[in-house]
Amino acid sequence: MATAFTPGCKIRITAKGLELLKQESLKFVEEELENITIPDLSGKEGRFQYTINNVRITELNLTSSDLRFQPDFGLVFEVHNSSISLNFMRRIFYWFFTDAGSINASAEGVNIHTAVRLSKDSLGRLKISNISCDAAVGKMRAEFSGTLRRVYDLLATFITTGMRFLLNQQICPVLNNAGLVLLNSLLDTVPVRTKVDKYVGIDYSLLSDPVVTSENLDMDFRGMFFELQNENDTLVNYAVEPVIREYDRMVYLSLSEYFFDSGMLSYFKAGVLNIRISHDKMPKDLEMLLRTSYFGTIMLLNPSFAEAPMSLELEVTTAPRCVIKPSGMSVSVTAVVSILLLPPGQEPVQLSSMTMECKMSAKVSMKGKKLALHMDLRRFKIFSNQSALESLALIPLQTPLKTLLQLAVMPIINDRTKKGVQIPLPEGMDFTEEVVENHMGFITIGANLHFSKGLREVIERNRAEPKSLTN
Repeated sequence: MATAFTPGCKIRITAKGLELLKQESLKFVEEELENITIPDLSGKEGRFQYTINNVRITELNLTSSDLRFQPDFGLVFEVHNSSISLNFMRRIFYWFFTDAGSINASAEGVNIHTAVRLSKDSLGRLKISNISCDAAVGKMRAEFSGTLRRVYDLLATFITTGMRFLLNQQICPVLNNAGLVLLNSLLDTVPVRTKVDKYVGIDYSLLSDPVVTSENLDMDFRGMFFELQNENDTLVNYAVEPVIREYDRMVYLSLSEYFFDSGMLSYFKAGVLNIRISHDKMPKDLEMLLRTSYFGTIMLLNPSFAEAPMSLELEVTTAPRCVIKPSGMSVSVTAVVSILLLPPGQEPVQLSSMTMECKMSAKVSMKGKKLALHMDLRRFKIFSNQSALESLALIPLQTPLKTLLQLAVMPIINDRTKKGVQIPLPEGMDFTEEVVENHMGFITIGANLHFSKGLREVIERNRAEPKSLTN
């Protein structure tokens, strides 16, 4: 389905990833089938009257199962030639005789075919929108116990035919409920529009229905950060659309420059990119250099200010920009650096203002479901907007200010970015063994998947907890 919005984030689940999901899915289906409730059965055959109740499934043997992609639809889960063991209580009336006991039965040749349609709902969340199910039990066998066992064997065909019919009727409703209710509650744990911190949020709404082929499932997400104070602001996406061509790993995540630019723009609008470095955080040699450089200015202002504390203010003037190339990822920042004098009991006095341009290298990493960023300062330049002569006078400050940024400012930035942002995966599913590759305009992260929690655990927890408004 076409969309007018270019995705900033893409995810591909491959056949290898589906193989891991198959193991968890089979375990989940077994747990659901074990809880099938079969109604009581009663009837009459000649002079025999019978009642069957307390039917329990004692063992499942789903020997052959398969989970695969269904092109242009979703997923197909199949079980072939499997068996189900049951136990139930009987009560038999024949003339004046009454007898009760247990019956062990087995359903053989069990075949189940379930097709799950995946689509985008009105909120942009991935949902199971429809399920088709066919189930058939090839034959049933029953073993009676008790003193009249040989007599009861005559009833076996009649009773097992009824039980086979009831079992056939119960399998698909249980699996339909498991998909539309339980598995959709698992998909509810995927973040769609959620807070990152107290300043910004992120929009992972699906832009279209998933694209399903025989080899993979691809999903296009908006992948846009937004300022919490202005949630309706939208950054137009002019970036290159991320592309995923690989199939070797279980999952691939691709992020364009737009993803990172929208994040930096949101923090810029929130005003959290401005930093003040107080005199107690400033290296003593830099403070001495500043005080010496501006000694004449201070004396002209007021000789009593000579020993007043000094501070630096960094105000980012435009939103930082991200550039991704095969050689690496970089972030460019332009800011105004103000040198302030802080006389006790008086307003701060600005001694100088200069423009700072710097370029930082950026390295993306994954931990579980958290995407983190680490940056290092590579290039740094300061100059005056007033005159070339004043720019020359700033040359002695170049190296000390770069050192200050590396020692005092970069740790603050990396402390924020290392906290990371969650990618759109369900709870209990994490990335492992990830490999990051840079391309022209986007990055791709290939990884394997790991279940840190079982499907049942996540589903039960999510159903028990109230839904968050931020999801």
